[in-house]
Amino acid sequence: MNIRVVLEPSEDGGYTVIVPSLPGCISEGDTREEALNNIREAIELYLEPVEDDTVFVEKAEQLEIAI
Repeated sequence: MNIRVVLEPSEDGGYTVIVPSLPGCISEGDTREEALNNIREAIELYLEPVEDDTVFVEKAEQLEIAI
């Protein structure tokens, strides 16, 4: 999976990385490489399913919709 990220130099040094398609998914690092490694980990954690998210009421429907 490819996800677009925005890497920008921080005023205090280092880099900040945000993921526009994942609200609140942000990380940073002292170097470009560290920042990119950190955001990879943040994305994995962001997308990791949470057990509570899979508990549905008996009559719930799961659908896929096109956007």
